[in-house]
Amino acid sequence: MVGVQGTSDPNRELLDAAALVGHLVPTGTVYAFLASHRRRLFPDDLFADLFPTGRGRPSVPADVVATVMVLQSLEGLSDRDAVQALRTDLRWKVAAGLALDDEGFHPTVLTLWRNKLRDSDRPQRIFDAVRDVVAETGVLAGRTRRALDSTLLDDAVATQDTVTQLVSMIRRVRKAIPAAAAVAVVAHDYDQPGKPACAWDDPAARDDLVSGLVTDAQAILDALDGVELDDDRQQLVALLALVAGQDVEPGDTPGSWRIARKVTKDRVISTVDPETRHMHKSRANYRDGYKAHLAVEPETGIITAVELTPANAGDGPAGVALLDDDDAGLEVLGDSAYGSGPVRADLAEAGHTAVIKPWPTARNPYLDDDQFSRDDYRIDYTARTVTCPNGVTVPVAAGGTANFGARCVGCPLRSRCTASASGKTFTVTEHDQLLATARSQWRAGIGIDDYQQWRPMVERSIAWLVADNHRRVRYRGVERNRLGLNLRAAVINLRRLLNLGLTHTADGWTLAN
Repeated sequence: MVGVQGTSDPNRELLDAAALVGHLVPTGTVYAFLASHRRRLFPDDLFADLFPTGRGRPSVPADVVATVMVLQSLEGLSDRDAVQALRTDLRWKVAAGLALDDEGFHPTVLTLWRNKLRDSDRPQRIFDAVRDVVAETGVLAGRTRRALDSTLLDDAVATQDTVTQLVSMIRRVRKAIPAAAAVAVVAHDYDQPGKPACAWDDPAARDDLVSGLVTDAQAILDALDGVELDDDRQQLVALLALVAGQDVEPGDTPGSWRIARKVTKDRVISTVDPETRHMHKSRANYRDGYKAHLAVEPETGIITAVELTPANAGDGPAGVALLDDDDAGLEVLGDSAYGSGPVRADLAEAGHTAVIKPWPTARNPYLDDDQFSRDDYRIDYTARTVTCPNGVTVPVAAGGTANFGARCVGCPLRSRCTASASGKTFTVTEHDQLLATARSQWRAGIGIDDYQQWRPMVERSIAWLVADNHRRVRYRGVERNRLGLNLRAAVINLRRLLNLGLTHTADGWTLAN
């Protein structure tokens, strides 16, 4: 059992790669930087809490594993390919401080370390180590802009249909819980692999199969009601209950079920990875997976914070949270995904200035192109009144609605205001004034020059982030992939710092450029 943290021997071996072929590694690269500074960047005490017992055989030295993890993320390699590179690539050996004949370690070592990091109080410590270097260089001093954006990442599993999910979860629960295996089931032989036999082109046959699967699932859930289960088995049962109800509705006869003609909000799309979600990037483009959120200092390209969520999570709340470690007074740049009222209010409360493209005002599909927009109405937020383009003023009710009703009868502008027979109803929301001010400032050109000059940098940072096979996540679940995202962001920042002339002197980390 690995229980003691291993340390690197500061004395070079006879066949030390850095001594013999270090000159072949180009300066200014991540490989050369780690060869010279990996122990300074990743000291032993940075990982000491991962080995609290002090018993067992020593682990692979922390600076070596951290170096391999960084290079793995840099090149976008699997665990097996990363260890193979450590064995055969001179740049990796030089960076990790190994001898030419060093065989490296088994790929499961990387799995062990990721698990230890994920279960620790500081899973993002490698990102934080690079962020500490960023802070010491002072490269962000006085730079008070942050650009926010997100990008969708493909998941590592196949999306499952309703039948596949039901069969998969019934099979897993029966295998894990003896009480479930004892329940009599009739829709399918769950001990056999694959999907049930069915005339898939026959709607009645499909409905009969779905009804049988849901009935089997309910029988198992009823049998397990009150049975004491550990956390893992409780999660399995909860997932079975979820997939047994999210996609089905009662059939035409009592006790029957069929696939619902709707899509459940926040639908689980895979029982293999229950946290991945479906998301439309546009009407024609969609992905299943996760969403990476970034905050970037646009002048330097340094990523100041990252977060990973299921793909259907909103950009705005996640974007605001990325700024928690920054001081007040930022100019925050973002597209209209960050333009909601609550997000603007949160940014204002935090003391930041929002330079965010506003949401377009809604258009009534039943009116012509010359219709009035909500900005053509005058709203007095103090007196709580709304005045229409024809000069009629009505009060705003406590619920936020201003009803013009009969006042619209005979109005010459009615055809440009409303298609409702009962007259125009105008809604004033909690953050309406904030949104109206944002639209007005955008029309006046306030902040647009900064937006056009600085926001595109976050698009470039996203391109760097997803390069080298990083558009698809490697693991299952938010926590595992969040660790991978933090590591990738650390690599991007380290490479940016090297491009800016990162070096270490007697005074600490500094930039030569």
